[in-house]
Amino acid sequence: MSTVLYSDEHIYVHPEGDIGIVGICKYAQEQLINVVYVKLPEIGQVVKAEDEAGLVESAEAASEVHAPVSGEVVAVNRSLEENSAPIDEDPEGAAWIMKIRISDASELEKLMNTEAYSEFISSLE
Repeated sequence: MSTVLYSDEHIYVHPEGDIGIVGICKYAQEQLINVVYVKLPEIGQVVKAEDEAGLVESAEAASEVHAPVSGEVVAVNRSLEENSAPIDEDPEGAAWIMKIRISDASELEKLMNTEAYSEFISSLE
């Protein structure tokens, strides 16, 4: 199993070969609480690292989903359009948002591993 990596914008990417499974981190979900809407990117959309690729909204706030890596969106989790509850229940598992075919694997080196991300979260509290 490969490593999960995190951006400082609370987005995770789970690289599997040249595909990255992307979603919001548990920390981001805890800040939003009760997600009510998810805007997904289009399949085939080309994104650059740090560009907005989607949106997650709760009754209280909205949070842009920025691509953690550059590439082409090859899949989206359409089930979240009709039922966003999985984001509150399992943000880093079943509630993945998109899959990106990674065009520049060196961008993964700029992301945080689990330990570094935990330290980053602690510095915010």
